[in-house]
Amino acid sequence: MENKNIPVQYQPLSAWTYFGYKILFSIPIIGLICLIVFSFSDDNINRKNYARSYFCIYALLAFVLLIALICGLVCYWVGYWISFFTT
Repeated sequence: MENKNIPVQYQPLSAWTYFGYKILFSIPIIGLICLIVFSFSDDNINRKNYARSYFCIYALLAFVLLIALICGLVCYWVGYWISFFTT
């Protein structure tokens, strides 16, 4: 089956398209805006799913960084209070 017979909404994306979107989504603010727009657009289902998966990776990364920040702050305050009471 050729891509001509497939509706535009369901046409597969090439490897270069995925590579280009990966570069586009890596740009700090413009990439995030494009990521949100592509996540909700109905132009191509494959592009929408790729954008959603990339958004999930961003959300997971933000969650891990938040946990690391909280752990770092807790360790800092515990060390501060231990040094406060031992001196």
